[in-house]
Amino acid sequence: MGLNISKMLNPSRAPFYGIVPGNAATPLGSLVLPVTFRMKDNYRTEYIKFKVADFESSYHAIFGRSALAKFMAVPHYIHLLLKILGKTGVLTFHGNLKKSYSYD
Repeated sequence: MGLNISKMLNPSRAPFYGIVPGNAATPLGSLVLPVTFRMKDNYRTEYIKFKVADFESSYHAIFGRSALAKFMAVPHYIHLLLKILGKTGVLTFHGNLKKSYSYD
């Protein structure tokens, strides 16, 4: 993602599962970053703890249940929608199925 975070990482040895098929992924460390979802005049920022791992993936970041709970996000998997309560109303983000298949 273009950040030099090696000096910012806190040690973390707890493996996580379900990302690399058949294996546990051991993180290099963890760090807390601000994450902002925004539209023109409506936004929401929360601080999310990320575990950093070194393996090939088509994803840059994966939000787990704790991140979605912090944002009070409601994912609608069938319609590829994510709804988040912002400062002045509901933020709605639409996914693109064709685009997501092309990245895989």
